[in-house]
Amino acid sequence: MVLSPLAHLALNVAGPGHRYRIYAPRRYQRIMSRRGIAAWCGIADGDALRSGLPMIVVIGCGNPNRLDDGAGLEVLRLLEARGVGAGLPNVRLLAAGTDGMATMFAARGCRTLIVVDACRSGSPPGAVFEVPGSELEQRYEPSLNLHDFRWDHALFAGRKIFRDDFPSDVVVLLIEAQTVELGIGLSDAASAAVAKVTDRIATLIDARLGPEGSS
Repeated sequence: MVLSPLAHLALNVAGPGHRYRIYAPRRYQRIMSRRGIAAWCGIADGDALRSGLPMIVVIGCGNPNRLDDGAGLEVLRLLEARGVGAGLPNVRLLAAGTDGMATMFAARGCRTLIVVDACRSGSPPGAVFEVPGSELEQRYEPSLNLHDFRWDHALFAGRKIFRDDFPSDVVVLLIEAQTVELGIGLSDAASAAVAKVTDRIATLIDARLGPEGSS
């Protein structure tokens, strides 16, 4: 389906010294919320830190206006719908979209970082890859376009900048896209992969929380 302006929700978000206007399909309005953006900017509440529990952050990346490129955000939506992490101050689900800088700041201080995104590797559509973050870190080569600063650059830069405050436990889950043309919705192959990745992330969270962290 070709993207319609009426399918968007505009969010005005005030950050420290900034104002963002974000356009997102209506189905993602909850995960791309003011609270989420505030957390990206480092102004989220400190409940998790005060609890003393290991913080787990799951970040969905991608552009929901380009078909399968929105797979990462769909995974986040399904996790939220299933109540994964609900009521737990040390589990946070964040939609970073295509903002690598948001990924870098959101990861600061957490114990475990899980990133989910679409990819184009030439593999069959719907293929799923689980890769340690250290294998995908990329040094950022400065350009005139900050949009080029992606989550893989964020992993490299965040480790250099925040050092011990940046997580050593980083897992990246990638879903092979069938198409990233302009439009809203996922292909059948990507949708099936999204369900598998959602299950996998729920398992990863449970394993890291243990009996104490999930109580």
